[in-house]
Amino acid sequence: MNGLAVTFPMNLSRYYHTLRYLRLRQIYGRIWHKIYHPRADLRSAPALRRLDGIWQSECLRSSVMQGPTTFRFLNITGSVETSYDWDDPAKIRLWRYNLHYFDDLNSAGGGERLGWHRSLIARWIGENPPRTGTGWEPYPTSLRIVNWIKWDIGCRSRDESALNEQSLNSLAVQTRWLVNKLEFHLLGNHLLANAKALVFAGVYFVGSEADSWLRKGLGIFEQELPEQILADGGHFERSPMYHSILLEDVLDLINLSGVAPTCFSHKILDQLSDIAIRMLRWLRVMTHPDGKIALFNDAAFDIAPDYAAIAEYAQRLNIPEDQSALRLLEALPDSGYVRLQNERAVVICDVAFIGPDYLPGHAHADSLSFELSLDGQRVLVNGGTSTYELGAERQRQRGTAAHNTVVIDGEDSSEVWGGFRVARRARPFGVSWGNEKGDSWLEASHDGYLRLAGRVVHSRRWVLEPNVLRIEDKLDGHYEEAFAAFHLHSNVSTRTVEHSGSADLLILNSNMQMRFSCAPPAEISSAQTMWHPEFGQSMNNTTLTAKFQSNSFISRLSW
Repeated sequence: MNGLAVTFPMNLSRYYHTLRYLRLRQIYGRIWHKIYHPRADLRSAPALRRLDGIWQSECLRSSVMQGPTTFRFLNITGSVETSYDWDDPAKIRLWRYNLHYFDDLNSAGGGERLGWHRSLIARWIGENPPRTGTGWEPYPTSLRIVNWIKWDIGCRSRDESALNEQSLNSLAVQTRWLVNKLEFHLLGNHLLANAKALVFAGVYFVGSEADSWLRKGLGIFEQELPEQILADGGHFERSPMYHSILLEDVLDLINLSGVAPTCFSHKILDQLSDIAIRMLRWLRVMTHPDGKIALFNDAAFDIAPDYAAIAEYAQRLNIPEDQSALRLLEALPDSGYVRLQNERAVVICDVAFIGPDYLPGHAHADSLSFELSLDGQRVLVNGGTSTYELGAERQRQRGTAAHNTVVIDGEDSSEVWGGFRVARRARPFGVSWGNEKGDSWLEASHDGYLRLAGRVVHSRRWVLEPNVLRIEDKLDGHYEEAFAAFHLHSNVSTRTVEHSGSADLLILNSNMQMRFSCAPPAEISSAQTMWHPEFGQSMNNTTLTAKFQSNSFISRLSW
């Protein structure tokens, strides 16, 4: 009885603090999405539009097909031998989603697998009847519609046959289904994916029905983009990975306008071009010297194209790239990220809100975390994302301890739970930055631990000097235990060095070494942990923890 008495109020509070931020449209939309199941409209497809322009080569992914029925997604290999395999519950949900995307149609060397692709499309149509299974959920439906159309446009430009009459009819059925199942209950990147599919289908086909799809899709973009893309160019969900995905979506729409210019107004093209320029610069600031994104919130490598590939794609579309050198301090104030750098070091810091209040599904409890590269190599890394499956591992990866920040009494700075939920959330304040005598600094506080009995406020100041990164942490309030975590890249190791009666840690790999120390001296320990740079990938690494002996201390990384 005691357990029930404690658990029920806690769960009630968690639900309240999660639901109170939702928009009425989301609540209504979730109910509608559950109960509304329109019939499939099986009419023949509209006629195809004459496309006069040239489709520019997009960002090609690596092939995911290892054979006619064998696929590798998320570092997991599986086969689709029977109709059951399309929705095999033994495969994780995100793997099944990827199976239904058909990304391989537009991957590197796709022309060599033309026969596989035709056979796969025919099988999908025959083995996935309308409205049933994972493949008919709105998000995979949206990505599949776009991929089929891109593939057909590319094949037609090479005078190769691609989608036959059966495939075209299926494409129209999928679009009619999607237009009645738009994800207004989720909003964010999902709704934009839906809208992109409607635009592609509306341009690809011709006639009144296609025109209605086009108007609907462009209308969603015109309404959503000003809110979802912040003034500094960042996507409002604060995930560098999803930002990259959506930047590619914007470029794809600009590309599509080149093959059907009469379908796009000057107003929407100007909006898309301006947004692409701002999003491109944001991604550049959030990219480490190794060319890959910083791992904040839900983020992993090799899901979206990296900065170089997207910049090349933008160049082919005549979208100008800002090639001026990044400054010693680059602030992205609207999304809440700041980059400090000098000749050898790059520090990317999170002083952000976890995301829009009504849409924190991809948020981690990573307030005041940061990542560090030295001499072009990553040294300190956030934990990354390897899974969306609900459970303890998903919870751990979203938790504060998986990030380079401070943990109070074993609690998360924001109450992440349920895989994609957040109850009470940390809010940053007192954010400021500047340069003094060639040194860059950033400081901020957050209130995420005010909900605890000791009402703790965590404040952090980063100072980047030519050969030192200094992190000054201060805790105002009462607590039993607190520590700062420092997660090292898998290629980095440590050893203890003694000097003058005290000990520092030496962080090193084959090309680099740096000292880690605390003042006043803190209890430093190390543990073998895991970080997750890709979905389905867990790599051994070392995590250092520096335990607070007083309410403040300074960590120093020197090289």
